Amino acid sequence: MEIYYNEFLISDHKERLDINVIKGYLARSYWANQRSADRIEKSIDNSVCFGIYKGSVQVGFARVVTDDATMYWLCDVFIDEDYRGQGLGKKLVEAITESERFRNLMGLLGTRDAHELYEQFHFIRDHDRFMRRAPR
Repeated sequence: MEIYYNEFLISDHKERLDINVIKGYLARSYWANQRSADRIEKSIDNSVCFGIYKGSVQVGFARVVTDDATMYWLCDVFIDEDYRGQGLGKKLVEAITESERFRNLMGLLGTRDAHELYEQFHFIRDHDRFMRRAPR
């Protein structure tokens, strides 16, 4: 999939991903700053990934884990700080949630600070439903 939004390209072609940009951002994030570089690379290898590009520069990312039958987990969504405020996060989430591949699946995610973004795409806050087991 490739979608243009103004001068930006949203693509799910993994060969376009700039792994160093992704690792750099995730190292600064509150949710992934403890992940090793190897673990980040493995997560990308085993997920559906979306990048946002201005020319050849990657400015955003999202990763989707799915069984392609019933559900997907949307994670590691980010827009580089220098490119925020241009609607890129909204367009990225819209491209994923409205895609043929994901629109009819249950979507899950976790966020500490972007609830309002995801609510625009029909995600509902549900603190009581989810459980997790920390890795060893």
